[in-house]
Amino acid sequence: MASMFSLSEISKTSSTLFSAYASFAGSMMLVRSMANELIPHQLRSYLFSTFRYFFTPLSPDLTLAIDEKCGMTKNQVYEAAELYLSTKISPKTERLKVSKTRKQKHFTIAIENGETIVDQFEDVKLTYRLVCTEGQKPHSGEKRLFELSFNKKHREKILGFYLPYVLVKAEEIRNQDRMIKLYSRQCPFSDDDDDRRGSWGSIILEHPATFDTLAMDPDLKKMIIDDLERFLGRKEYYKKVGKAWKRGYLLFGPPGTGKSSLVAAMANYLKFDIYDLGLSSVRSDAELRRTLLSTSNRSILLIEDIDCSSEVLGRQVGKKNKEEPAKSGLTLSGILNCIDGLWSSCGDERIIVFTTNYKDRIDPALLRPGRMDMHINMSYCTPDGFKILASNYLNISSKHNPFFGEIDGLLKSTEATPAEVAEELMKTDDADVALQGLVSFLKRKRDEDNETKNKATDGGEVPPSIRRLNEIVRIKRLKTDGDKRKIMTTKSKRMVKGGSGLRRIPY
Repeated sequence: MASMFSLSEISKTSSTLFSAYASFAGSMMLVRSMANELIPHQLRSYLFSTFRYFFTPLSPDLTLAIDEKCGMTKNQVYEAAELYLSTKISPKTERLKVSKTRKQKHFTIAIENGETIVDQFEDVKLTYRLVCTEGQKPHSGEKRLFELSFNKKHREKILGFYLPYVLVKAEEIRNQDRMIKLYSRQCPFSDDDDDRRGSWGSIILEHPATFDTLAMDPDLKKMIIDDLERFLGRKEYYKKVGKAWKRGYLLFGPPGTGKSSLVAAMANYLKFDIYDLGLSSVRSDAELRRTLLSTSNRSILLIEDIDCSSEVLGRQVGKKNKEEPAKSGLTLSGILNCIDGLWSSCGDERIIVFTTNYKDRIDPALLRPGRMDMHINMSYCTPDGFKILASNYLNISSKHNPFFGEIDGLLKSTEATPAEVAEELMKTDDADVALQGLVSFLKRKRDEDNETKNKATDGGEVPPSIRRLNEIVRIKRLKTDGDKRKIMTTKSKRMVKGGSGLRRIPY
């Protein structure tokens, strides 16, 4: 009987509790429905977030977001962290990205999206996590950032000592395996050698040109080297006089005289990256500013054949019709502002190089000091330049060869480019045969030049080879930078037997 009473009481108690719960649940649902109807969504979200704030335990950690870009420019801290972390990868890391170019001594190792790396600085534990997200705008590319987490109480130590330490270590790593890179806006980002993002793609520059191998006048070569050295050591001087730390060079001369090789030699000597900018790929002054701001310090900005880029400018170089409408939003004034205006100060230790085959076709505004500080005439091959070529290609000197005197005399009376002379020297490994062939080539070229001058004076017919050359020059004036390179590559094979010998910087 007592047992039955106990079961009966329990049953009644359970029923009472269930009824109370059902009544409470129904009341809460009614309250929720009324709240949804009467209270605005924004106010409800604010109340809920405030409620969670008071009842959620505070985290002792602080997280720093290190974005890949800082506004319109690269984030120096991100680049330094990327290099520094490549030396801190632990065996516990599950996904890695490995790459290596032919000239690199070691593998380049980086972490993949979502992976973490733990670092220790004195008594502080730090955790890095790589986060990659797709950009919201079309063609904006991938957005990358590092999340750096550590205890809040070490904030001053991390900002004041640890991050500067990372910058210094990254510079040491960069100098140990320094690879010069050639950047281009036409380089596909999917083929980008260092997985670059943004306006530029890059490849490793493997151009072998050095100042020792350049066929130039020794005095001119020494003057260029001295000018570069003086520029590198004048950081405080430029700051003192109130000028941006940059230097401009104009290389002018006929095709085949080694303008591109000189740029490569400058990059190899200074260990500077090259940014090859084709003005035809820039649509406006604003885009030009964004493009130049994305270049790094200690770099060379190269604009080749500036005289052939006139038609892409709003104010054309040498344009006769002042009322002719602009074909592009890019203007000469925009270029000038980026070279020596306010925008030119957004970077340090930069060199700007213009090349042209025809100096007289360039707008004088581009040539004044402060924009193009040094004008370098890349002339036809001289006797001194030939001696360098003979030493490079045939490993001989003027002391032991009777052909040198005759060749020196022919070079003084004949316009032959270093590329043409080098092509003749490459035809055979026998020094005497190669020099005899060069003598024949120079005599033949001298006779052809004299014949052309005589016929032009007498009003005679111009030889077919000269007509083809004139046609190529005419096309170069009309085509944009990109089309011009393609035409010169195909036409030169028919114009000069065996090719011009001009070594262009690869794209």
